[in-house]
Amino acid sequence: MAGKGKKKRSGKSEYYDFNLVAVVILLTCFGLVMLYSTSAYTAQVKFGNDKNFFTKQTIISIVSILAALFLSKFDYHILYYMSKVIYWTSIILMAMVKFTPLGVEVNGARRWLRFGIQELQFQPAEVAKIAAITFIPCLIMKMGREIATRQGFLKLMAYGLGLAAAAFYLTENLSTAMIIAGITVIMIFIAHPNKRLFLMWGGILAVLVIVGRIVLQVTLGEMTLDMDNVENFRLARVLVWLNPEKYSSEGGYQIMQALYAIGSGGFFGKGLGNSVQKLGPVPEAQNDMIFSIVCEELGVFGGMVVLLLFGYMLYRLFFIAQNAPDFYGSLMVSGILIHIALQVILNICVVLNWIPTTGITLPFVSYGGTSIMFLMAEVGIALSVSRQIKFDK
Repeated sequence: MAGKGKKKRSGKSEYYDFNLVAVVILLTCFGLVMLYSTSAYTAQVKFGNDKNFFTKQTIISIVSILAALFLSKFDYHILYYMSKVIYWTSIILMAMVKFTPLGVEVNGARRWLRFGIQELQFQPAEVAKIAAITFIPCLIMKMGREIATRQGFLKLMAYGLGLAAAAFYLTENLSTAMIIAGITVIMIFIAHPNKRLFLMWGGILAVLVIVGRIVLQVTLGEMTLDMDNVENFRLARVLVWLNPEKYSSEGGYQIMQALYAIGSGGFFGKGLGNSVQKLGPVPEAQNDMIFSIVCEELGVFGGMVVLLLFGYMLYRLFFIAQNAPDFYGSLMVSGILIHIALQVILNICVVLNWIPTTGITLPFVSYGGTSIMFLMAEVGIALSVSRQIKFDK
């Protein structure tokens, strides 16, 4: 990543990444089209208005895009001084979910804060992602060479993994905790001089994950348990993941139908709006399972196009990080890249049943007001960094 040695000399040609703006708008518009196609039937049944989800998401998306463009005009260095406040504010907001009446439960998960009216609610865990992206680079910049010491490394890990633990304990949001931990570890990897240590532990972790998957399959895959007596819902998710057919009535039905949707779409799909699985077999398809409907209606080809768009977005973020005028900007944009990449990878893995269901949405495509707002805020930060890139003519 761009460090002091990669600073651009003061030039006359300022830069603004319009390509990033274009791909974000394109993905958002695609997401709105798929959201309407996916949610129209459910919205009509529940609310008597087939545009219920679509209208809300469209309004929030337009406002969020405009806010991101406005945010990009500010100097991103302000976040260097605000990051600690953002960090502790995110923890306080998550604590309010667990310990105050403002925390509300939706679909069995207590992760939202509601202020006054029913519609005004959001997930504080999204603020925690912004906190990790802004505060960990700030700590790295302040610590300097201390990062190479054991004490400095442990300090960084304590702040990052502490925030992840808070997200897990206070909002029972394992997926967000995993993303925050991933952002922390990879940003430290970028800044740390000893890359071999991280690669070694990464290799060990990969082996442990593979071995753990095999052990779980052997020990739990063939077991038949009474799911009504399984108190830990995460254990229930693992059992469903290992054998969705056996536990179809306890949650496996959704993932099986999602796989059927992908398989029935073939290479070019059934055509936009022609999904059958969205009519009930895939519950809440407009949320974390929307990619399965994309593949059913637009086929594997459509799914590949979506992944290519995400790939291009990540490339633009990588370009900004590489050419950022300072290391703080470079690390922040790297954190944004890591966040979006992890969320896309985890969502696709869930839809394909490669990992247990986590509730992670597909960025810019799935339904969710809080998600789109904070993702656009991250885009605004990246654009703010891009504005200060200067190239010599």
